[in-house]
Amino acid sequence: MRRWNGWGDDSVEVELAASARALLEARVGPGPGPGTAPQDATFDRACTQVPPGRLAPHPLVDTSPTVRARHALGQSLPDWLRLRHGQLGNVPDGVAFPESSSQVRELLAFAARQDAMVIPWGGGTSVAGHLGVPDGARFALRPVLAIDMCRMRALVSLDREALLACFGAGITGPDLETQLRAHGYTLGHYPDSFEYSTLGGWIATRSVGQQSLRYGRIEGLFAGGRVETPAGTLDIPSFPASSAGPDLREMVLGSEGRLGIVTHASMRISRLPEHEAFHAIFFPDWQHALQAVRVLAQARLGLSLLRLSNPPETATTLALAGHAHGAGLLERYLVWRGCGPGRCMLLVGASGCKAQVAQSLQAARASAQRHRGVHAGAALGEHWRRNRFRGMYLRNAAWELGYAMDTVETALDWPHVTRAVDAIERAAAAALAPFGERVLACTHLAHPYPQGAGVHTTLVYRLTGDYELDLLRWRQLKERVAGAVVASGGTISHQHGVGADAAPWLAAEKGELGVGAMGALLRHFDPDLRMNPGKLLAS
Repeated sequence: MRRWNGWGDDSVEVELAASARALLEARVGPGPGPGTAPQDATFDRACTQVPPGRLAPHPLVDTSPTVRARHALGQSLPDWLRLRHGQLGNVPDGVAFPESSSQVRELLAFAARQDAMVIPWGGGTSVAGHLGVPDGARFALRPVLAIDMCRMRALVSLDREALLACFGAGITGPDLETQLRAHGYTLGHYPDSFEYSTLGGWIATRSVGQQSLRYGRIEGLFAGGRVETPAGTLDIPSFPASSAGPDLREMVLGSEGRLGIVTHASMRISRLPEHEAFHAIFFPDWQHALQAVRVLAQARLGLSLLRLSNPPETATTLALAGHAHGAGLLERYLVWRGCGPGRCMLLVGASGCKAQVAQSLQAARASAQRHRGVHAGAALGEHWRRNRFRGMYLRNAAWELGYAMDTVETALDWPHVTRAVDAIERAAAAALAPFGERVLACTHLAHPYPQGAGVHTTLVYRLTGDYELDLLRWRQLKERVAGAVVASGGTISHQHGVGADAAPWLAAEKGELGVGAMGALLRHFDPDLRMNPGKLLAS
């Protein structure tokens, strides 16, 4: 069963190793401990807050309190606070489960007759506030219909010559890969939320996968498809390339459900690689590591993964891995090789035939060695591969110990990366200093490009157990770190989308004219502004 107020399957429990708990206590302060902080509201209690629905009956719409409660929020930290404290706020008045594009069209027409707002729903994994019903009087007056795409998950067509596969947009990552691998193909798109997020959600938020170095971002994989909008059906044909004016795909990518609902997507696929391998390389400090990764990214060696952790994240990653004896041996070896407390870990991955993988990894090792890189073998890389989607469960484990875990991410050109990392981590520390609290900030570069890199910072701090105070602290933290991102010249979102949480900072990136153009585009497809209001553009 899917957790209603946390991440993932409620039968999966990921415990923090003793070394990780010790690190949190040393860096952040002791939490209240297991089973004592904070006490969660029950699902039954949360459902008692769900008011009667305001939508007329419709055969595709479920108005039961339990279904509406499970579609009230996503996975952002403010969402978690509301869920854990049982303060759902506004919830959808009904949830629809269409099975075809024609049913989505029917539901949009129904919403128009009811003057209802529409919230597209994929896997419910948004960490940027894409799924909540907006607060405020002007939103409270209109009913809300959530449209859950989970029943549109089939492989519709497979073109082996063109390497194109068309899917229903409600398909999740595991189902998509299973259906492709049965035919010997892969999409190769593995975001951290892979197990539950959907193809339509990846497109709507401009998602990026862990092995984007080989397979590319979602905008390079999305070849065309169908979007049902309030103004009509938008069919986007797939071409290998076109110079026929602006690319219609670009209007859909990153639109966050504001102009319509993606129902089908034609995706560029790859043949399944024969072999994959992931190795770890350590560097004595950040500057050597950063220079090495930049050189590797610009060398285009055919790698599939370059993931560089800064010193705090390297220490945290090794603590999370546990295995004290093995960690002690690795520690002594790295110190002997010149990688002391300021060490940084780089995970390097390659995919292809065995000869290609061996050649790419050998070239990467040789390049890294010129920057004082120390090869540590495949054990840590294999550990990452086995647990690549379990990291999200650490949020549950941290919460049970009394800690909040949130993220901020951006992308910048290489000359600005170090300054941005320092600014973000300093801003996080300063944000909660007035409360007498410390923040553990850990950063990695997960998506290097020839031009620059995606910067992903995890923030861990103590919870108070008081809803209003914890929400206030999150807002303070969000404002300070988002301000640091903008001041450093980074994008406000590299991979999570904008949603409601980052919307206040979008204008700094797009400018007044750009925001106005985006607003005009949304009004063209959604003249009554009923599609996912309050997201992407704050007004």
